[in-house]
Amino acid sequence: MRIIDISMPIRQDMPTYKERPEKAPLHTWAARLPGDSVNESVYTINVHTGTHLDAPLHMTAGDASVDTALPLERLITKARVFDLTHIEEAIEEKDLRDLGIEAGEFVLLKTANSYDPRSGGASFVYLRESGARYLAEKMISGVGIDALGIERDQPGHLSHHPLMDKGIIILEGLILKDAPAGSYTLIALPLKLEGAEGAPARAVLVEGLM
Repeated sequence: MRIIDISMPIRQDMPTYKERPEKAPLHTWAARLPGDSVNESVYTINVHTGTHLDAPLHMTAGDASVDTALPLERLITKARVFDLTHIEEAIEEKDLRDLGIEAGEFVLLKTANSYDPRSGGASFVYLRESGARYLAEKMISGVGIDALGIERDQPGHLSHHPLMDKGIIILEGLILKDAPAGSYTLIALPLKLEGAEGAPARAVLVEGLM
């Protein structure tokens, strides 16, 4: 059994969405040796920091939060990595149509972002609306991408909505450079933040588990 960690390390100088400094985590010390009897860290972070899951509440009114709308059985699941590292700008329907994507599977989109220390920076490869609508039509269970957003903040968030409207889970901020295209077991468990619209997650791929 091989475990591939596809999570982004959390640190103060880590990549942030579109390189916005206000989204960087802050690490301070509540107590520290040798002046104190223990080391005790305080992290202040946006819930969309690094590898994280979006709940429907991120884009819609209501109460579909991380703790109510993301069933754990859908986050320990079979998944497939698709190599799209040749794409320079955006993933569209035409890029997905011939991949044999099946209903009910968790799709992981591996792009050139995984090989960039800044996760693609402000011009990361993203999922365009046509690609999102195609995945929604295929009735997949979830989609993950190696960017800090599945879209680049387009007006109307037209990549998020087609997916969320179909109950498709969105996992962002992956690092897939060590994961060749193929089938795996995905484990991506969010922090249980009650009422939150998103949450950091530790995500791994396991070979030979399911």
